[in-house]
Amino acid sequence: MQKWVYRFFIELTNHRLSSMLLKKFSQSRVSAILIPSYAKIYNINQAEMEKSLTDFATLHDLFVRQLKLNSRHIDSNENTVISPVDAVIEETGMITANKEMIVKNKHYSIQEMLGDENSLAKYIGGTFVILYLSPSHYHRIHSPISGVITKQWDLGWKSYPVNRLGLKYGKDPLSKNYRKITEIRVNDTYVAVVKVGAMFINSIETTHTSDFVKKGEEIAYFSFGSTVVLLFEKDRFTFSPEISPSTNIKMGEVLGTLNKER
Repeated sequence: MQKWVYRFFIELTNHRLSSMLLKKFSQSRVSAILIPSYAKIYNINQAEMEKSLTDFATLHDLFVRQLKLNSRHIDSNENTVISPVDAVIEETGMITANKEMIVKNKHYSIQEMLGDENSLAKYIGGTFVILYLSPSHYHRIHSPISGVITKQWDLGWKSYPVNRLGLKYGKDPLSKNYRKITEIRVNDTYVAVVKVGAMFINSIETTHTSDFVKKGEEIAYFSFGSTVVLLFEKDRFTFSPEISPSTNIKMGEVLGTLNKER
């Protein structure tokens, strides 16, 4: 019953009109009146922001804020994989032989998430990590490794919440929501960076201009809180011991290590 009520409410509110109105409002100067209360409610760390709170013309500008130089330490070890975002680690695990990952006791189709058979084959038996960005987080996305972008594609058009309730009761938001996928190759291994849109505002804007990206380089941003899923090939990635669900992590901190070449 709880699942049905949750989905019914989301369907009533999650339509193009409501999304358009919310997006238009957040990008209007009228929305600036909410900036002080938003910063207070979500405990925004103003000390690390590139601009002061009064310099933001709209609420959207605050959503996509940039940080002061050196606000994040980027681990420089050649083999490490860093978190591409400030986030909460929602889940880690293995990609099953059935082409699924299990999150909050729900089975999510990696095949549906990627929508590409050629890309899918590489990740069966591999590892995944889900990074959830709340409205309080810094919303810009950075490359988790240094490498070559071999492919980038979009899927989906509608988005459901990707918070804990959304993952538990929603309509498979990680594999059905609007998403922008970037595949990066480093040496002979691939990492898929799946950027998943949030409810109401599906905006995922890419910012990189080259096919080669450096670890820690900005590659995109969300216009609202959302989720990033990283997919790794079988036997090619080892998590750091301190990484576990419900852990907070900042962009640049180590998620784990890429294993040596085959």
